[in-house]
Amino acid sequence: MSTHLAPLRAVRELRRIRSFYAAGVLLWASAAAWSGWTHPGSRQMWVCLLLLSVFTGLLATTSVWLFRLRATWSHRPARHAAPRRAITPHHADARTPFLPQRLRLPASGPGPLRGPTVS
Repeated sequence: MSTHLAPLRAVRELRRIRSFYAAGVLLWASAAAWSGWTHPGSRQMWVCLLLLSVFTGLLATTSVWLFRLRATWSHRPARHAAPRRAITPHHADARTPFLPQRLRLPASGPGPLRGPTVS
C-alpha cells in the first residue's frame, strides 16, 4: 500500500465503522429503554446497558481517531491528478521481436541471424 494513500483508506474505513457503531448505539439504547420500561432492574436491561456503553466507547474512540486523522491530513499539500494529455498513437519499432518476419526492416550488414528482407 502506498504511504500517501494509507490515511485516505484509514479515514474511509473509520467512517464506515463509525456508522456501524452509531447504529449499534441506537439499537442498544432503544433495547435498554424498552427492557428498562417493561422489566426494570432485570438482567436483560443491564446487559443492554453494558452493550450500550461498549458501543458508545467504540463510537467515541473512532470519532477521536477521525478527528486526529483529519487534523494531521489537513496540513499536507493537496495532491491533484496529472493533467490529461492528448491521446497520440504510439508506433512500435520495426525491429521489435513481436512483429512478423515479413514486416521487419532489413538489418544492416551481413549476418546469419538476420531476417529476410521485403522488396
